[in-house]
Amino acid sequence: MDTKHLYSSGWRDHKKGLQTRFSWRRLFRKNSLVAIALGSALIGLFLIFFGVPWISEQMSQARGSLSKMEGQASPLPGREAKKAVPIDPESLNLDPANLSERFVLERGGVPLIVESSLDSGLQDYIVHLLQNSQNLKAAAVVLRLDDGRILAMASYDKNQNGEDLCLKADFPAASLFKIVSAAAAFEFAGFTPEKTVYFDGRKHTLYKRQLKQKRGKYTSKISFKRAFASSINPVFGKLGIYNLGQKVMTDSAERFLFNQSIPFDLPVAESFIHVPDDDFGLAEIATGFNKSTTISPLHAALLASAVANDGVMMKPWLVKNISQENGEILYQNRPAKMTRSISKNTASELRILMKDTVVHGTCRKTFRSLRRKKAFKNVELGAKTGTINDKTDQFKYDWFTAYALPPNGAKGICIAVLGIHGKKLGIRANKLGRNIINHYFSSS
Repeated sequence: MDTKHLYSSGWRDHKKGLQTRFSWRRLFRKNSLVAIALGSALIGLFLIFFGVPWISEQMSQARGSLSKMEGQASPLPGREAKKAVPIDPESLNLDPANLSERFVLERGGVPLIVESSLDSGLQDYIVHLLQNSQNLKAAAVVLRLDDGRILAMASYDKNQNGEDLCLKADFPAASLFKIVSAAAAFEFAGFTPEKTVYFDGRKHTLYKRQLKQKRGKYTSKISFKRAFASSINPVFGKLGIYNLGQKVMTDSAERFLFNQSIPFDLPVAESFIHVPDDDFGLAEIATGFNKSTTISPLHAALLASAVANDGVMMKPWLVKNISQENGEILYQNRPAKMTRSISKNTASELRILMKDTVVHGTCRKTFRSLRRKKAFKNVELGAKTGTINDKTDQFKYDWFTAYALPPNGAKGICIAVLGIHGKKLGIRANKLGRNIINHYFSSS
């Protein structure tokens, strides 16, 4: 056997070459794995920083497109849902003579359920009271002073012509306007409830000779609060001429919403005033001893509410909510402030005057029995009355506005009553008002 051939130098060279190729292959394989690992890492980083946001954006767009398609999709036949349209109570054209706590109206063939703020027990009581008042016409409004809700709103006409009087402003305001004049005296003339004032002649007349500043042998003196409580015309006549004037009287009246629209669920006529610039005209306006300054029963109740509610008038409202038969709410009332008529301090001083009207003034006899009741021991009562004939002296307009405020302020009410009498006087407005207040607190 030729062993020389097996171990020749050619074989060694061949084996060395193989080892060299294997070394390169191992190095290449090793480096390839490193390169692949590095490449994978770089690709992962790229996807994290650039790919994920892009994918998220595409998914978001896809969801938006899907939602849009769903919103545009037609509902199944026979199951179409009508979208509820919000309703303004004023658009319902409610009939004041046919209101209750809950009633149904039809609008465009669709039944609407209306819930009101009315207290049915109080409403029924007042309707019956007015019908038996022996007045030619009468009206009453009761509202909560803290949120403006109407608890009762009723009117009576002996001739049964169907008109509602509560929202009409055809009636002379008479001495109710002394509330506005007294407020102006406190805010612009430096008056206080205890300020001494003077007058000549009778309390309830108004002659030019009574408006002179000169004091004589027969001049009477009295506190301003007692002049208000007793509704002494010469005192307020001189106040209008010498302390207030045309501009202050006009501005004060408008702050109490005369010549202003009153937002409400039903149309309310504007109360009217025109303040002249002559002395006697100013005296007539300040006292309410004129027949051109007019007011509605609703507005009369709001005058008292501004006094009892620290100068703020809450927006009056009657409709609590409106809904469809399926229970979907189309309207829901939210109590709101309407205006600030006077400062808190002025309101406090006016309350002193109105309380004095109940204790010592024009409501003293009428409210004596009520004030002695245990249920009213801690109830603050304040009021103002007014009486004036019409232009033909055939009818007498008889006003009463008041507030009744429990100690904690809860369930406090304001009330206005108007009675229109003929030759024979019916039950006076202050007595009707007393009975309403008594019923409200006795039954609640």
